[in-house]
Amino acid sequence: MHGSTPRDDAPTGAMPTIFEAIVRQRCINATWNRDWFVLAPHIVYTRHGEVFIDAITVARNGMLPREEKLGTFKVAGLGDPKLTGRAFEPSTLFEPEAEKYAGVTLMTVEPQPA
Repeated sequence: MHGSTPRDDAPTGAMPTIFEAIVRQRCINATWNRDWFVLAPHIVYTRHGEVFIDAITVARNGMLPREEKLGTFKVAGLGDPKLTGRAFEPSTLFEPEAEKYAGVTLMTVEPQPA
């Protein structure tokens, strides 16, 4: 290993970042259509051979959204996603049982105990 640290061998790229964000319930920073977003990813799934996330937009270009909304983002279109230290709670808007996720979910946030 010649002095390498365990982080040197950690996976990099969009998918490992998104998976870690979901498991740890941490927001990601990314660009999408030339806008800068802070997203709280709730689920990763496939549709027509492409990978998507559904996420709550926490901020867009530094501005807070007027209302909470669960949006769909194609992972291939997310520019340079980075994990942040900002935690999130799963949104009540997120319905993991929704038909669109049936049989195509790769990873989802764990619901919080009631």
